[in-house]
Amino acid sequence: MTEILLIRHGETAWNAESRLQGHIDIPLNEQGRRQADALGLALLDEPLDAVYASDLQRAYHTALAVAQPRGMEVVTDAGLRERCYGGFEGMLYADIGQRYPEAYAAWKARDIDARFPAGEREAETLREFAARALEAIGRLAGRAGQHRIAMVTHGGVLECAYRAAQGKGFEHPRDFDIFNASVNRFLWDGGRLLLLDWGDIRHLQDREAPCPVTLDEIDR
Repeated sequence: MTEILLIRHGETAWNAESRLQGHIDIPLNEQGRRQADALGLALLDEPLDAVYASDLQRAYHTALAVAQPRGMEVVTDAGLRERCYGGFEGMLYADIGQRYPEAYAAWKARDIDARFPAGEREAETLREFAARALEAIGRLAGRAGQHRIAMVTHGGVLECAYRAAQGKGFEHPRDFDIFNASVNRFLWDGGRLLLLDWGDIRHLQDREAPCPVTLDEIDR
């Protein structure tokens, strides 16, 4: 058994203004850096065998706040990236439906095989994204000699992990929040994820409220 602390990155300016990030490499804002520092302090006395992160800087720099105070390195893996949204990326949520009404309707309907219009990159379907994210979690968690690890990633990846652990497909509406810099605990038994605890943001209680992914969004 490997315990996984699955963590969403700290806040970015695009989170705060409801602009879709996907694979666009947006840095933490000032609030996000404070959240990352609080996260690192809260986990400092907790033994970790490895710290992994998406290679996008908002996740990597959040992970650094966990790894550096304990003299550890962050191992990045592109498999932990957020879903690629193609032409949706960089747009305000409020504008996506106006520019791409049919694709937006498929997104809102959680069509698992819908592929959005391409932008700088080709979009992933939800099915492709979930398979990629869960493969990365299992592959990294399955490395030998690990008892407890941290993985800093994105809202969509956390949603995939939650649904896999709870046996809930994407046809079920999302009824849980995903907060910036939240700690979400799972066990990996070599074949599946087991949920231990969800949405711990106690380390942020004395700071500004974290920005959640709303029930209709993935990575704001």
